[in-house]
Amino acid sequence: MLRRTLLQSAIAAPLLAACATNTATGAADPMAPLPLDTSSHAKPDEARVRHVSLDLTADFDRKVFHGKATLDIVARNDAREIVLDSDGLVIRAVRAGGREAQYELGSRDEKLGSALTIQLNGARRIEIDYESAPNASALQWLAPAQTASNKRFLFSQGQAILNRTWIPTQDSPGIRQTYDARIVVPDDLKAVMSAEMLTPNGEPAGPGQRAFRFRMPQPIPPYLIAIGIGDLVHRDVGPRTGVWAEPSVVERGAYECADMERMMDVAEALYGPYRWGRYDVLILPPSFPFGGMENPRLTFLTPTFLAGDRSLVSLVAHELAHSWSGNLVTNAVWADGWLNEGFTSYIEGRIGEALFGAEHARMAEALAWTDIQTALTTVSTDGQRLHWVGEVDANENSSAITYDKGALFLRTIERIVGRDRLDRYLRSYFDRYAFQPMTTQAFLADFRQHVVRDDAALEAQLILDQWAYEPGIPSNAVAPSASGFSEIPGYVEAFVAGGPPAAAPWESWNTMQRQRYLKSMPRRLSAERLSELERAFALNGIGNMEVRFDWFALAIPNGYEPAGDALQSFLSEQGRGKFVRPLYRALMDQGAWGQGIARRTYASARATYHPIVQTAVDRIVTG
Repeated sequence: MLRRTLLQSAIAAPLLAACATNTATGAADPMAPLPLDTSSHAKPDEARVRHVSLDLTADFDRKVFHGKATLDIVARNDAREIVLDSDGLVIRAVRAGGREAQYELGSRDEKLGSALTIQLNGARRIEIDYESAPNASALQWLAPAQTASNKRFLFSQGQAILNRTWIPTQDSPGIRQTYDARIVVPDDLKAVMSAEMLTPNGEPAGPGQRAFRFRMPQPIPPYLIAIGIGDLVHRDVGPRTGVWAEPSVVERGAYECADMERMMDVAEALYGPYRWGRYDVLILPPSFPFGGMENPRLTFLTPTFLAGDRSLVSLVAHELAHSWSGNLVTNAVWADGWLNEGFTSYIEGRIGEALFGAEHARMAEALAWTDIQTALTTVSTDGQRLHWVGEVDANENSSAITYDKGALFLRTIERIVGRDRLDRYLRSYFDRYAFQPMTTQAFLADFRQHVVRDDAALEAQLILDQWAYEPGIPSNAVAPSASGFSEIPGYVEAFVAGGPPAAAPWESWNTMQRQRYLKSMPRRLSAERLSELERAFALNGIGNMEVRFDWFALAIPNGYEPAGDALQSFLSEQGRGKFVRPLYRALMDQGAWGQGIARRTYASARATYHPIVQTAVDRIVTG
């Protein structure tokens, strides 16, 4: 154990030293050492992108972006070339220092795309004329019928390594870049980006078109460059916060997001100033594949969180928390994704506790504990480690381990060292490494330096390396206890014994209590009993999508046919991967009834799903 700690500290030293220097000088070292990123073709030790300038036109008819990317780079004095990431891009011309440059587009790797190698000839600015492919996996072009306003819509989803399908750059989370953009769109639509909007009303750009300009002065990992184009309007919900959405959705969104400013105040009090200017959210059409995406200044959100009672706003708290963990301090490689998501899940809990009370937080922790236990039975041994080992699929490196085990690790540290001590450390951590990449090794070395301080007894209590590098849950973890769940087993037992479901106080329960009740039911129930449950609580059509998902997860293994039509509607009306993937998997495992629903539904719904979800469900349904 000691030998491993010393080795990892040695590996972390260069990154920590570079960051410490940056903090002292107030300027980033443009060629600070970076760990090897196997998800990128880039060679950042030779040359790396520092700024991206986009001048693009959105062609909805052809479903492509076309235009120019201008890249400012830094490089070693002897660097002859720069290697970029590209996937499906059609390169029209390349210039270096204003002159035509030689370039080579390598063969395509299924996961990584192609290396775009450009000869520099001493230049430090390159220009690339190009267009994206119609099937670019980061982009979803929606037909009017797929939107609330019956107008065309486009959104991007870059995480983890998909932005290379519409932007030629070094698509690695450790290579931070500033950017600006001029985006030309049809004049009945508005463009928004994860950046400061310089032209809120746009500017003329030729017949039937308008251009919108944006600027992101803070260096960000390239996966956070994001765009949305549609019939969009804005509503303020606070001095620094607001909601973008289609006109028929925006008021519902503003209602659900009413607490965003309070969330920001809580997070700032804990972890230091919000450093991104405004915090807006964009509520996307139902095909958005994730719950949310933490693009700086403009979080993208699924409409499935619009429950009508603000019961699912923990999603907003999570994405806001990324403004510190993930956006401000970023995992340098995707094998360390827990540094983004585990930290963020912990901060989400702290925000929720401050706004909604301790018991709310304990219930959320208890549900997460259950998700961890489930993951331990389904995720590979390698996938049970916070720091992934072996081959990492950047686009698939996400589970309850990354999120919930990571948060549990920090809660375990909090219990051992004390909340105040951990809060002080995290605030200083975000200050010291602001706008910098981070690795597991470097984080542990920093934590030891500032908190453990060679205290052997404390080191033994924390077992940091076991948490980070070993599978499973270490022995110092404590299962959370939530009094709000204490009576639920009794109600479940009463139902299983033949009692009526109406005996449970469903109407007075919050979302998490309803979820716990459904999740606690035996996985095998008769059609009669399931029918009683469904009728008592109108589960086939309940507006809360999280609860409806848990109901379907119970109905499918039992082949409950009255849920069939509702299932098809649910899978056809939204494309959130969290819901779609496990339901299709359960249907395919169920037998003829379930497989029939899965294949019929997918045949008609596939075209409405984002490419990320299509790829996953293709494997489930078609094998």
